[in-house]
Amino acid sequence: EKQGLLKNVSVIANMNFALRNEFVDGEYTQTRFRNEQFRLEIRGQIHEKVYFRFRDRYTRAQTSESIDNLSRSVDLAYLRFDISEKFSISAGKMCADWGAWEFDWNPLDIYEYSDIVEYADNFLTGVGFTYTPSSRNQWTFQVLDSRTKSFDELYGTQPNFTESKAPLAFVANWRGSLLDGKIKTIWSYSLFNEAQDAEGKNANMNYIALGNEFNFNKFRFIYDFKWSDEELDRTSIVSETVPDDLYAFALANTQYIGHWVNLRYMVSPKVHLTLVAMLDIAKWKNGENDPENTTGEEKIRDAWGYIPAVEYYPWSDLNIKFFANWVGRVYKYSDYAKDRFGAADYDTGRFTVGFISPLGIL
Repeated sequence: EKQGLLKNVSVIANMNFALRNEFVDGEYTQTRFRNEQFRLEIRGQIHEKVYFRFRDRYTRAQTSESIDNLSRSVDLAYLRFDISEKFSISAGKMCADWGAWEFDWNPLDIYEYSDIVEYADNFLTGVGFTYTPSSRNQWTFQVLDSRTKSFDELYGTQPNFTESKAPLAFVANWRGSLLDGKIKTIWSYSLFNEAQDAEGKNANMNYIALGNEFNFNKFRFIYDFKWSDEELDRTSIVSETVPDDLYAFALANTQYIGHWVNLRYMVSPKVHLTLVAMLDIAKWKNGENDPENTTGEEKIRDAWGYIPAVEYYPWSDLNIKFFANWVGRVYKYSDYAKDRFGAADYDTGRFTVGFISPLGIL
């Protein structure tokens, strides 16, 4: 009986290992080997209508979170019930279906995340409903805890807001395939209910992600647009820029905009050339919050990123690739952020050589 069960179960070691050579402001700082990712995954069908998936990340602290009572290192721990061929229900800790291609990929294949994804709580506990009417369309709706940490842990002691009694996130997602797969989409809208102000009005976060993929023979082009409007600074980049002696808590009314482009050209089945470019814009809509902002400036910083890479796939029957890349980031602060908060421009870079594999053990 157990041998029969294992026919439908997989064990996967998700590995990203590299030698990093790191630079700050153009100056070499260090060289080191690093386990960029190691996530052990067990998944499979344990009944005709029941599927399970568990994945634990060994490169993250194993501390239980105060909201969902699971270690933060646990990415996935859920069951999926297949009601019919077109409809399924999932329950447990799962990947929040934020949308866009950057977030949808296996984390192994991302050399560096853009700001919005990097700072987000991407794995949350709740329930999800999936409807797949055809191979060209899939619709998902999720109701999740809006966070894993408590309100105070995430936002600090807030003078103007109190914690919501139902801090939930509502996520709607559409995956589409057009023109025989030449165009693919992952679009989503998410609403987070985080807190209430003194008048009892909800303080929400609204998040839109629009992912678009275009395939032309050996060439693939992806463009993701992300927009996050936060009545409390959930992403936290703006709050981290402002010194604690001015505001020792998460700020209100921030906005983040992200542009992410991925280009891939297959020189041959074994050799791929890729380029990732990104721009992340952080704003503080602070006209009422900072009386010393006399110019009306909202922008805090622009974060640019560029990642050219060469990938080599030596074996057609084993999913492993060797890579060499350069991860460059440039952070440019507005004159307002420099003069008011003492922010300073800087850049980072690293030359990396390594391998990536979702290594199937079983």
